[in-house]
Amino acid sequence: MARSTTDLVAVWDIALSDGVHKIEFEHGTTTGKRAIYVDGQTKLKTEWLFKLVGKEDFTIGKQNVKASIHIDACSGFAYEYTLHIQGKSLKKFIENKSKTSKSWEFKLDGNDTRVVLEKDTMAVWCNGQEMESAGEFTDEGTETHFEIGNHFCYIKALSSGKRRDGILHTLYLDNCLLPDK
Repeated sequence: MARSTTDLVAVWDIALSDGVHKIEFEHGTTTGKRAIYVDGQTKLKTEWLFKLVGKEDFTIGKQNVKASIHIDACSGFAYEYTLHIQGKSLKKFIENKSKTSKSWEFKLDGNDTRVVLEKDTMAVWCNGQEMESAGEFTDEGTETHFEIGNHFCYIKALSSGKRRDGILHTLYLDNCLLPDK
């Protein structure tokens, strides 16, 4: 059944380790109706609420990342909608995510491919699937090995030599360095 978009007030695209997720929020400002959709799937739906402001909690993706939408009155009948992920504002979450993960996007065998390294756990994700990987210490740093189909891949972690830059992560596909985006 097609849903009405007359009450659609906000849309966000959120990049997580398991993929990019589309979040849609509907808010009926006269009825208080609220609906949250993640990747087209209904996460919350209420038809009638007297309280027009507040917060709605839900989860995103395979890792069930905690999220909430905050509804605040601005002036008159205007409302502001803010997305929080893991208790942080979207801006803070994105800043933190860029420090704790590294992603690469490229074409592989004609298909769009997205690889994500979670720096804190060294988990590797490819197109929404957590990959089986093996870590190896080398003279230069570490290598995390995994396969995408019949392609051999590894992520090399090397010290930048600069305290401010920290560790640099590079992705190799069939022994060829892939450029950063």
